[in-house]
Amino acid sequence: MKSSNPKGITQVLKENNLRIKKKFGQNFLIDDNVLDKIIDAAQITKEDFVVEIGPGLGSLTERLLQQSKSVLAYEIDTDLTPILTKAFPEKHFHLIEADILKRDIDEDIEAIDPHVESVTVVANLPYYITTPILMKCLESSKKIKRIVVMMQYEVAKRITASTHTKDYNALSIAVQYRAKTTFAFKVPKSVFIPAPNVDSAVITLDYHTKYHDQVISEPYFFKFIKAAFAQRRKTLLNNLFAYLAIDKEEVIKVLNTLDVDPQCRAETVTLERFINMANTFYKRNI
Repeated sequence: MKSSNPKGITQVLKENNLRIKKKFGQNFLIDDNVLDKIIDAAQITKEDFVVEIGPGLGSLTERLLQQSKSVLAYEIDTDLTPILTKAFPEKHFHLIEADILKRDIDEDIEAIDPHVESVTVVANLPYYITTPILMKCLESSKKIKRIVVMMQYEVAKRITASTHTKDYNALSIAVQYRAKTTFAFKVPKSVFIPAPNVDSAVITLDYHTKYHDQVISEPYFFKFIKAAFAQRRKTLLNNLFAYLAIDKEEVIKVLNTLDVDPQCRAETVTLERFINMANTFYKRNI
């Protein structure tokens, strides 16, 4: 069952009369080298509590159990949970048969070990729901400190992008506001069964709070960021004017006082500058 080669996975599915479910975005990783690289990127020790999202048939789970103190896995596919339970009878393996988006992650962790304060998330995320899962981990948990996830290559590039690049956008800022992002390595589509239509990548996120005290209103800040990137080909001035309903002359005046070119585009503006701009506009409109 724990084999990560294509024949082994196909055999497990056949023996259990299972089919790969597209609705859950199932693409099983079949390359041991890639699995080992994910574990290396996660830097897990025997003292670590790990959350795995979508363990599938357990190829990554097996390695996580070998390296960590405890593994809490969330699996939405009820057909897979009996296989996982049978394959991993270890006491430090905890399986919750549920959609992680509907769970309180910290409560689930505390039910297993109330003393856990630092958690690492490791997962091969379904493409169709990558961003909601990622943002839930970053926004709703006080215990998650590190995230190592595989996702669609293009999304990975956006999350880890820097200014003055075509990949830098509102998602880049939303994630980097909460975590230090690092692009670990690219993963070809050929190492999955079934093979997806695009390549993947593994990134690491290390949670931080260094910007949280600098933002006056988080709801306004994220609304501001979304407006700034609403239409990439438009200038910062035109986007803010169109989507925040602020007088154009007012926008120009404020940007000039902040030494920001009104004709620049959002992808040239750093996170720190966006915080300063959002705070300034917020104070002028309350």
